Amino acid sequence: MLDYAALAAVAAVAREGSFERAAAALGVTASAVSQRVRTLEDRLGAVLIVRGQPCDVTAIGARLCAHVERVRLLEGEMASALPGLASQIAESGPPTIRVAVNADSLATWFIPAIAGFAGRGDRLVDLVIAGEDHTAERLRTGDVLAAVTTDHTPVQGCRTVPLGALRYAATASPAFVAQWFASGVDAESLARAPVLRFDRRDDLHARWARTLFGPEPDMPTHWIPSTHGFIDAALAGMGWCMNPIPLVANHLRTGQLVSLTPNHHLDVPLYWQHARIGTRLLDALTREVVAAAQDGLL
Repeated sequence: MLDYAALAAVAAVAREGSFERAAAALGVTASAVSQRVRTLEDRLGAVLIVRGQPCDVTAIGARLCAHVERVRLLEGEMASALPGLASQIAESGPPTIRVAVNADSLATWFIPAIAGFAGRGDRLVDLVIAGEDHTAERLRTGDVLAAVTTDHTPVQGCRTVPLGALRYAATASPAFVAQWFASGVDAESLARAPVLRFDRRDDLHARWARTLFGPEPDMPTHWIPSTHGFIDAALAGMGWCMNPIPLVANHLRTGQLVSLTPNHHLDVPLYWQHARIGTRLLDALTREVVAAAQDGLL
């Protein structure tokens, strides 16, 4: 059996970033929080919290924190039938829903969904940024309760809802196009022109190139792990990149950016997957996500 007082201490340290702030949130002393965490670590034979300023949670600790939130969701489902339990849940603070989402969705259409869900202040969200092709893995490991993903195959114990597609365009500044694509866009010019990529898992540029030219060439690469940084770097003429059209529509309209292939886009289908537990809160979040997707996706 897990010690849920100790688990609550681990979750509080992970959430607050220090033993002192965790103690204040739990209404106990910092030494009591430290003792609970240390005892649980000794019992499990694993480090759960990396001590520092701020403290950080290990991978195992993150899974235990997710487990704590799952338990709170299940308890919340029972609260309407058990008034005594409802008062205890209220004393422990609002529940936190941990969600994996890709950076481009967060920058384009997802914020209205979480704002609608958490706007009253009685629910909190903890967003984890991951590539859209890899967010479902966070569900499989138990790290999150829900995810925006390109994977339509339901993770075990989860429900899948189709959302629509986020459309991307290959864009660059006019000066960059004149320098690198003066004779047109083809496999040979793509092999020379610098491309911007978010991280090593980002393959949108390759998928776009394959649909046009077959096997993509090796491309010189700038690594810029920021959605808005992509736009700034493209405007500055550093390289070409795949941008969500909702983010660059104004730049395309004013001519600050141009599409490398105006008649060819890349549509990325997105799905919402969420755990089947804690259905009251997760169903409420799902309604907001679907509504936001209807407004922001194809």
